[in-house]
Amino acid sequence: MKAQFIEIPLTKNEDKQRFELTYEGHIAFIDYKETSSTIALIHTEAPAALSGTGAAAALVEKTLNFIKESGKTVSPYCPYVYAFILKNPEWKTLVSPRFPKYDELMNDAKA
Repeated sequence: MKAQFIEIPLTKNEDKQRFELTYEGHIAFIDYKETSSTIALIHTEAPAALSGTGAAAALVEKTLNFIKESGKTVSPYCPYVYAFILKNPEWKTLVSPRFPKYDELMNDAKA
């Protein structure tokens, strides 16, 4: 995570069912669905103004940390989150075995 994002808090917006990170007046977010044991990450979106800043990656990392600290697992339905986990295999331990592409993710040669 880039240094400028370390101190920026992650917001869990339960009304909109999304995790949010606000940077330079813009909001990047990840839509989620939650059960008692798993948080499914559905869609990540960052405004064009944040393109190339690392905001989306910081948002994903902060969200995964939140899920880890909550004692839940993650189902990375969002392609961006899935790709992030492939690039950062230390997060694979957080993926729910019930996630439909679990075996594919765990056995990916890149990781």
